[in-house]
Amino acid sequence: MMQTAEEQHNQWWLVIAAGLAVFMASVDMSIVTAALPVIERDLNISTTTAEWIMLAYFLPLASLALPGARWLDTVGHRPALVFSLAGFAIASLAAGLAPDLGWLIGARLAQGAFGALLFALMPALATAAVRPEARGRAMGLITTLGPLGLISGPVLGGLLVDAPGWPWIFFVNLPVSLVVLLVGLRLLAADLPLRRPDRTWFAEAALLSVAGAALLLALTLTTGQRPAWLLLAGLAVPLLIGWLRLPVSRPVRRLLRTPGVGAPHLALAGAAAAIGVVFFIAPFFLQRALGESAAAAGAILLAFPAGMALAGPVGGFLGDLWGWWRTALLGASLFTVSLLLIAPMDTSWALDDVVWRLFLAGCGNGLFNAPNMAIAMSQAPPGLLATAGATTSLARQVGFAFGPALAMVAWGLSSYRLDGMNAALLLATACSAISVVALLRLGSTPRSRPGSSRLKTPRSSHA
Repeated sequence: MMQTAEEQHNQWWLVIAAGLAVFMASVDMSIVTAALPVIERDLNISTTTAEWIMLAYFLPLASLALPGARWLDTVGHRPALVFSLAGFAIASLAAGLAPDLGWLIGARLAQGAFGALLFALMPALATAAVRPEARGRAMGLITTLGPLGLISGPVLGGLLVDAPGWPWIFFVNLPVSLVVLLVGLRLLAADLPLRRPDRTWFAEAALLSVAGAALLLALTLTTGQRPAWLLLAGLAVPLLIGWLRLPVSRPVRRLLRTPGVGAPHLALAGAAAAIGVVFFIAPFFLQRALGESAAAAGAILLAFPAGMALAGPVGGFLGDLWGWWRTALLGASLFTVSLLLIAPMDTSWALDDVVWRLFLAGCGNGLFNAPNMAIAMSQAPPGLLATAGATTSLARQVGFAFGPALAMVAWGLSSYRLDGMNAALLLATACSAISVVALLRLGSTPRSRPGSSRLKTPRSSHA
């Protein structure tokens, strides 16, 4: 029998386990960057070919997010957790044992497929694990650990490559998966069993995989200073239109038409694109303009995740006490102002000038993430929680992918001068401003859905 909100107890260990799984899957998006030169040498492959080790993980993350979430909404949380974690762990073991490039790319594709399920499932688990008034804090943990994993991946990868060797960037997932699995088995009740997806699911997955491959290749190859490849993105347009006309897309369309859901998705994509720009441009500025080493630049960039780690839990607590909408708007506004302070990058800056600006930007993004995610998950219909987890994950991933491509275009138009870097940062500020505008529009829209008072927008008291 399902508990009512009043009878439910907060299961914080399950929230922590979900956050740990999101951190693990996010780390795998970037940890391989530190190992690519060594893998290149050990497997005797070219740099261009080695890039596919990264792309192989991103492709199923993007293309299977929505089909995977639609399937997860029809099965039980407990068996879905076992299936997703076991698959991710086995794929990670296979990647670490890979004797050649073909094996490694196959393992990375499998990692990405199970990672897509984890990204969709974990926010749904965290949402269901706590009472409504604690969801801001729960989302604070999830939305802090996810971006932290992505940003800290290269640092962790460097430590593992230098000590036990590159296979351990994959082997480290095994104990993490085991811990999360044990917590889930202990706290999740037996519910609906797994079932095989129908034929339409596989057709949907194939359609979105081809569209995702076209978009990902267009963004990646364009970033590599081959702008003609951007035309490849045009192939994805008819495929995506065709998918929108399929009956299987109805849950996603229903979700995004739900009041209070579209705005936090747009805000999340805008913020992720801004971060993508910053983390693409900042290392070049630090090394080329300020003359710092690569190691020093990496250490300086940690100011941003440090701010996120500090402000993320605060955003969750503040959102539960003061209101999710107000807190998300405060964080998005602070993030936008911080980017404006970074945009006029100057060669006369000392290192502390860069550090405090990045730290402030990290604080703003940390305040924004948890309440924005709480809005998206709480406004989603109960039967579409996994779908909401997937669409928010997809919005973030598209933003992270779009940011570097946007930065490369702005920087390239200036023949790679400092003013082009500043232009890219202004574009990042504009992307962040989109988040502010989306949240302001959300605040001006009356809602009557249960729980909307948690948003505490200027008109929510009339809901």
